[in-house]
Amino acid sequence: MPSRFKVIRHVRPKLACVVCEAIFQAAAPSRPIARGVAGSALLANVLVSKYCDHIPLHRLGRIYSRDGVDIDRSTMAGWVGQSEKLFDPLVAALGRYTLDGEKVHADDTPVAVLDPGRGRTKTGRLWVYVRDDRPAGSTEPPAAWYRYSPDRKGEHPQAHLANYSGVLQADAYGGYGKIYASGRVVEAACWAHARRPFWDLHESQGKVAGSIAHQALQRIAALYAIEAQIRGQPPEVRRETRQARAGPLLEDLHAWFTSMLGQVSRKSELARAIGYSLVRWRSLTRYRDDGRIEIDNNAAQRALRGVAMACS
Repeated sequence: MPSRFKVIRHVRPKLACVVCEAIFQAAAPSRPIARGVAGSALLANVLVSKYCDHIPLHRLGRIYSRDGVDIDRSTMAGWVGQSEKLFDPLVAALGRYTLDGEKVHADDTPVAVLDPGRGRTKTGRLWVYVRDDRPAGSTEPPAAWYRYSPDRKGEHPQAHLANYSGVLQADAYGGYGKIYASGRVVEAACWAHARRPFWDLHESQGKVAGSIAHQALQRIAALYAIEAQIRGQPPEVRRETRQARAGPLLEDLHAWFTSMLGQVSRKSELARAIGYSLVRWRSLTRYRDDGRIEIDNNAAQRALRGVAMACS
């Protein structure tokens, strides 16, 4: 059934008592937004269109106009802002569920924020915390919890994760340092981030086969090939397989990185790429001995893909 607009009119007669001369009237039905004319279905349609279907409000207004309903963009923007308060209990419950997991993925991305009076936008940050243990055979539903901050100071993730204890899988952002130092949170690094500088070098060098960057990519690809074969298996199966198959590859990769570091300039991009992995080697290899941990932090990065479109 195609969506359609309808007007719901509530008639509340006023009745007067001839004895006490009091006036009685039935209470008005509750509304999602106080004194607002939009019903819950219309508000849901606006929010889903904007944040799930990535339709800007001015375009959504034109869509509504084709059905003979003219709603100003500023009116819909007000509805979006007012609806935020309706989600507070749900967001709080979502945050509790997400951080109740034994392992959480974390990442952040810049977002353009209106800066009234300055004629331009400023840059805020959107943080995401993801609970998704399906690759480890879990049947618990995945969840993503988003938090906004006006800057990228470490105090924000530290506040978000103040009561969290478990494994935190994230990139090398320094703001997580105090979280790991608390002793309640175990660091798990991301092989996708360790791989990225080698890929950039491989591309800049014309994708020459046999180069050091290309060899590094092949060695990392062998680790990912193992992960593809055990995805969805229970943690103990993943741990045993990783220790038996990925363990020797990781030891060989560490020895190779160390030897290559002595053959290239310390100031080169290749040395920086190798150094990134060696400095974080313990957290990069922690997944080998813990079947709950993923090889990378792509779960959080996937959760941020729609942010740019949703904020347009």
